[in-house]
Amino acid sequence: MRNLKIYITALVLAGCSGGDPAPTPTPPTPPIPTVNAPGAVTLSAPEKNKTCEPGAVISDTQREVSFSWTASANTDSYDMAITDLNTNAVTTVAGITGTSTKVNLTKGTPYSWKLTSKSTKSTQTGTSETWNFYLAGTGVSNFAPFPATIVSPTPGSTVTPKAGKVTLSWTGSDPENDKLTYTVYLDAVDGKQTPTPALTNITSTSVDVTIEAGKIYYWRIKTSDGSNTSTTIVYQFKN
Repeated sequence: MRNLKIYITALVLAGCSGGDPAPTPTPPTPPIPTVNAPGAVTLSAPEKNKTCEPGAVISDTQREVSFSWTASANTDSYDMAITDLNTNAVTTVAGITGTSTKVNLTKGTPYSWKLTSKSTKSTQTGTSETWNFYLAGTGVSNFAPFPATIVSPTPGSTVTPKAGKVTLSWTGSDPENDKLTYTVYLDAVDGKQTPTPALTNITSTSVDVTIEAGKIYYWRIKTSDGSNTSTTIVYQFKN
């Protein structure tokens, strides 16, 4: 009997000594790699506000223009946007992998251009400055100013007047740095009605105008350097 008690005690001790197995440690979560957004390129050519970009002759009306820039960081490709400043028509060249390209454009026309940097590892992009240039045409002694760039109201926007007024604003530039004046065409018809004296030949780049509720307004800017003029396309906003 004594031997049986010793045997049972040994079984109980053996059963208690093992316990549950040690848990398997959870491996640490690896850090999420940092993805840097593409940088913005520095434009090189055509130069900013260049008055007579020659281009290579393609036809009586077309010239091949060479564009170049410095590479931006964290970038796989570039998209170029070239805007005809007379019509606002945009020519896009996508997926450029180098730092230069050539595009055929219409001679005797003012253009602006900019590049967007892209990366396959990021949804973010980088955007360069916007530069203007004139593509050479028939020889002239004085170049027209670049068409004004609309700042506010943005095209197609809905405005909220203050005391019945809204501020129109824009920027202007001239390739020869001539002094500029502006005439604002604003109406609820087509943006081509005769402007009021208060909106004619002004020297500032903004003006407050009175508008009526519930109307769509059309407007454009004529820029003059005293010898030549340029005019934007017609934009619109609503109240």
